[in-house]
Amino acid sequence: MLALAATDPTPLYVIGGYLLLLVGLGFVTKALFRGTSSDYFVATRSIGPFLLLMSVFGTTMTAFALVGSTGKAYDLGIGVYGLMASSSAVVHSLVFFLVGMRLWAIGKRHGYVTQIQFFRDRFESSFLGSLLFPILVALVIPYLLIGLLGAGAVMSGVTRGMFPDTFAGGAVPSWLTGMVICGVVLFYIFSAGLRGAAWANAFQTVVFMITGVVAFLLISNELGGLAAASHRVLANAPSHLAREGLIGHGQFLTYGLVPLSVGMFPHLFQHWLTARSARTFRLSIIAHPVFIMIVWVPCILIGIWALGAGIEAPGGNSNAVLGKAVAVLLANPLLSGLLTAGILAAIMSSLDSQFVCLGTMFTHDVVLHRTGPDRFDDAAKVALGRGFIVFIVVLTYLLSLFPPPHIFDLAVWCFSGFASLFPLVFAALYWRRATRAGAIASVCVMAATWSVLFYDGLIRPRAVEGDYLVLGLMPVTFIFLASAATLVVVSLLTAPPSRATVDRFVFRGG
Repeated sequence: MLALAATDPTPLYVIGGYLLLLVGLGFVTKALFRGTSSDYFVATRSIGPFLLLMSVFGTTMTAFALVGSTGKAYDLGIGVYGLMASSSAVVHSLVFFLVGMRLWAIGKRHGYVTQIQFFRDRFESSFLGSLLFPILVALVIPYLLIGLLGAGAVMSGVTRGMFPDTFAGGAVPSWLTGMVICGVVLFYIFSAGLRGAAWANAFQTVVFMITGVVAFLLISNELGGLAAASHRVLANAPSHLAREGLIGHGQFLTYGLVPLSVGMFPHLFQHWLTARSARTFRLSIIAHPVFIMIVWVPCILIGIWALGAGIEAPGGNSNAVLGKAVAVLLANPLLSGLLTAGILAAIMSSLDSQFVCLGTMFTHDVVLHRTGPDRFDDAAKVALGRGFIVFIVVLTYLLSLFPPPHIFDLAVWCFSGFASLFPLVFAALYWRRATRAGAIASVCVMAATWSVLFYDGLIRPRAVEGDYLVLGLMPVTFIFLASAATLVVVSLLTAPPSRATVDRFVFRGG
């Protein structure tokens, strides 16, 4: 009885209008662009508290948070909120305080633009920088894929039946959605780099937070209110309202390591460097947990409510549940368009920062590191960054044409890699005995362990459906422990770094 034919093109008009607003914002930020490489890559370190909060939060909320969490809650139940949202609310702010502010201070003092520059100097190793670059790029690309796949899944769910004579299933295909999204994001980051991304992130964060709350309230009202919607789930899928749903205890607990990934996100490091002062971080540290609750609670509840209401995942793809729920439960095409635009806003607010970050890393950690910082003028440096961004956008788009089955699972693997590098950044800031050999060994062990488990868990066909676990625990547990243990053991067995280097970088307390 809840089936609805999405034949009214109004949602597409609304989404198109939203994308045009972003293009217009690109022209505005282009006028603000100062023309220097410092402005393009780190916004001349002039971002204030509100813009930092919105850009940092926006870039951490991806299709993983919206599309993936809704689909995962549809599959596993209310426990998905505890998996990531509640732990992230605490861990993210703690990492911003313990790691972000320290890295900002060091980055400003030494003029860093990327995190690789910091690690290279902290451990007195050019090789470590060369080792980290391909690993970080390889971990960011799946992160980018999450965004494009999430956008495609949402658009497919909202437009299903709209074009029966044009596309298979009558829905806008993912390849077309991805092409348009990449084009729009590419335009405004070409215009002003990280400043353009920060402004766009702020705008998009406001949009997806407001529309998320509106979607939650409207869908709740359509289902008869919070109690009625939950009673439907209790009647049709009671396990989805259990404290941990269909999630095991070990799995539930070890998911808590995943949020540590924010400490090693290269795009987040770059956003930290844009802060005007240390005080700029205060608002982000305080408000970030509240913002996570505002975004995640509606997404998780919509996922389990959709199951209770009998909404079937299009083609068995739970990634499309959020888009399908919006289209089915909100018969008003205008509202469907606005809410879909909000979902796309969350997705695009991460893509832009990641694209700029990879262009920055290529320019400074590959080209300028080899040729010298004075080899190119500002215009040439910006051109190098833009060129690599285009390469990454094209590569990511091509990979999106061969999607994995679950966005949430791909995201967890991506975050697990970054989380397992967290011991490296924490030791670099707080452990005076951490050595170059220990850092290199730790990164190599992390990459090897992650690759083996990733192949076994996501690439190689498995007979058992569901999350890939090792002894009932998330794979990140073993990757993280291997990385941390290697760093400690090898550092203790090798010569310590110079006293001068340690004094420049390691926090001494007090």
